[in-house]
Amino acid sequence: MIQLTVAQIAASTGGRVIWPEGTAAPTDSLTSGENSVVADVVIDSREAGPGSLFVALPGEQVDGHDYVSAALGRGAVTALVARPVAGVSVPLVQVPDVQRALGDLARAVLATLRAERDVLVVAITGSAGKTSTKDLLARLLAPLGPVIAPVGSFNNEIGLPLTVLRADGGTVALVLEMGADAPGNLTYLTSIAPPDVAVVLMVGTAHLAGFGDRDGIAAAKSELVQGLRRHGVAVLNADDRRVAAMAPLAAGERVLTFASADPAADVRAEGVTLDAAGHARFTLTTAQGRADVTLALVGAHHVGNALAAATVALDLGRPLEEVAGVLAEAGALSAHRMHVTTLAGGVTLIDDAYNANPDSMRAGLDALVAVAGGGRRSVAVLGEMLELGDTGPGEHRAVGRYAVERGVDLLVVVGAGARPIADGAFAAGAGDAVRTTGTVEAALDLLGAQLRHGDVVLVKSSKGAGLAALADRLTELTEVQQ
Repeated sequence: MIQLTVAQIAASTGGRVIWPEGTAAPTDSLTSGENSVVADVVIDSREAGPGSLFVALPGEQVDGHDYVSAALGRGAVTALVARPVAGVSVPLVQVPDVQRALGDLARAVLATLRAERDVLVVAITGSAGKTSTKDLLARLLAPLGPVIAPVGSFNNEIGLPLTVLRADGGTVALVLEMGADAPGNLTYLTSIAPPDVAVVLMVGTAHLAGFGDRDGIAAAKSELVQGLRRHGVAVLNADDRRVAAMAPLAAGERVLTFASADPAADVRAEGVTLDAAGHARFTLTTAQGRADVTLALVGAHHVGNALAAATVALDLGRPLEEVAGVLAEAGALSAHRMHVTTLAGGVTLIDDAYNANPDSMRAGLDALVAVAGGGRRSVAVLGEMLELGDTGPGEHRAVGRYAVERGVDLLVVVGAGARPIADGAFAAGAGDAVRTTGTVEAALDLLGAQLRHGDVVLVKSSKGAGLAALADRLTELTEVQQ
């Protein structure tokens, strides 16, 4: 982060510097706390240190204002607050809305950096694949110089500003995820970090509760390309008709497309197959030439993510051979995102428990079956998909039916909210191939008794369903049945 004074933070956020109760602001501003230097921004008081700005976000369960003193005690210089806080000895910055002020600060910092030298901003959205694409693209752009990308999946009104604020005078590019669960989200995020490149991966069925249907999701995703800078480039998935239809809406100068099925796309994957380990093989076909690629990532659904990242990198001047090489080497970086490990007894764990929607559930099941390959037993451990609104029960039942159609050998459904998955599987004739459990602990006990040597296990759910903890616990298993 670039260094800022308390006074500069107040000016950037439309706030005012307030002083501890019972004290007056010094008349000499040059020696006042307003000129204390801030070097980083945190929202968790436990992460505060010398030079930090603590952002006191209000929450449903915890109010950041209750932790201002703790953050200051760890060395924070000041805090962004919505009201005065008793018991502190340094000036604070008071604003009407702390979350909005965080965005305002990020907007101001990025504008300052861009005034000095143009920092490239690549923004990625889509119902699935944002994090994997971000991870790939961060690797592909690394030769250009220091690249900032989100930790995990920081893609909302809080995570995105925090990522932007990590940039400093040496940063050449920001690779940002931009997520949305309601109309207007992406318009707001692009107002903070107007993109030079806007990537739209797909329109699926995530967050249906906030959008109503796929057309509503498409309208919200199109906000990204409408937020492009004047010289910007839209990178669109030509295999998804709703994404392709965003081309006329793009505010930039150019539109590039990627696809597996559309022969007219600018960047294509031709001859896609899966190897025995579930890695996609294809010929990367571009205006620069052709290159054979075997992805390090597991699952056919990563072909689109790889094409999106390749399209951006190639347009920014990365050589085709280097792009193909990175795609072949770049495995999963973010936790619980199609992370493949080998457990006791030769059990293969596919941990994709960070997030889930109907599209990514099907993709995960496809990957499970591909890795099992018919010679190993496939075990799907599935939890609830959140934020689907009234469509939730039906979408869960459809996932259960799909698991049966794909020939999954054992389906373990975890949690009451996921129970319709089991109902769908039973209705499709799954018989005794389905088990239901109420908790992660119960699921762990069941799997400890059921897993056999050589099984392939997929663990997948929305983050809030808690199956990431189950995946972590599975790595502790020391033996399985022969």
